[in-house]
Amino acid sequence: MPWVKAEDCTGCGVCIGACPVGAIEKQDAKAIIDNEECIRCGLCHRVCPSDAVRHDAEQIPAQVEANLAWVRCLLEHDYYANDPEKQAWLMKRMAKHFTKDLNVAKQTLESLDSLA
Repeated sequence: MPWVKAEDCTGCGVCIGACPVGAIEKQDAKAIIDNEECIRCGLCHRVCPSDAVRHDAEQIPAQVEANLAWVRCLLEHDYYANDPEKQAWLMKRMAKHFTKDLNVAKQTLESLDSLA
């Protein structure tokens, strides 16, 4: 999903005018994208003169770190802390959780051709 890198956004509003569904607005002199409204047309990427509209793939490292921080937090919970058996069980559950997300993405990608 597209997002606006605030430090690169000049607040020029070009993307706002280009958005065919009004999914972009200005807050604090910076553009923000409402991903619920966004139809993924890519116009904002193409028209942004400062290249501030970014692709979500750039956020993968931060999302991975957020997932790891969440698991670390769980491991430190009183229920799991200092209990290697419970921690091992949690790690198996987390592997299942993230594998499910991976499988959903894979099956969705495989099914995209059937929509066109």
